[in-house]
Amino acid sequence: MRKFNIVEKFVSIDGEGPMAGSLATFIRFKGCNLRCSWCDTSYSWEATEKSEEMSADEIYSYIKEKKINHVTLTGGEPLIQEGIMDLIKLLSEDKSLLVHIETNGTVDITPFKTVYTSSNLRYIIDYKLPSSTMTKYMEPRNLDVVGENDVYKFVIGSKDDLNKAYEVIKKHDLEKKCQVYLSPVTDYIDPSVIVDFMKENLLKNVKLQLQLHKIIWDKNRRGV
Repeated sequence: MRKFNIVEKFVSIDGEGPMAGSLATFIRFKGCNLRCSWCDTSYSWEATEKSEEMSADEIYSYIKEKKINHVTLTGGEPLIQEGIMDLIKLLSEDKSLLVHIETNGTVDITPFKTVYTSSNLRYIIDYKLPSSTMTKYMEPRNLDVVGENDVYKFVIGSKDDLNKAYEVIKKHDLEKKCQVYLSPVTDYIDPSVIVDFMKENLLKNVKLQLQLHKIIWDKNRRGV
């Protein structure tokens, strides 16, 4: 049976997104195909980082043991994991679960949304902006296939990032397609700058997102 390399698994509050502040069971996969300049989970792509091998059934059992109906698959990058379709299928069949799949924007989510159409699956998609140095790797098809329950997240580290985010949001009419969040990189930009930008540009259907787990705990603490 195929095994996944899991760097962390834990229960905490969801620090960001539509379920921010609610308890969630987190499954963090090892490995990523990007190297963002400000990555706050770079340990998940270190070859030397310890990980636990778990099958889809073992991950599902762990989730059910925790008795938390909200699940977040994160990383690293979940959608590049060999066999991830098996796990998504398993989770999609349990309608008591709400599953957030956090993805870095490089993987075309169309096959996943086509094969598994269950309403309990939600995609939280990053769009990497200039300060990340990874913009060129973004998958453009995702901008067309997101739905009203999905999220596009723009991680903001500079004014240039804000301008690029605005350009993408407006060009692809994202405010009408999905939920849209602007999230400041800790120590890179003051959130008030983002709020001012939202007011100046009448971003009425865009939300500022602060990472609750970095406010409650030390910003470098793991497992929260």
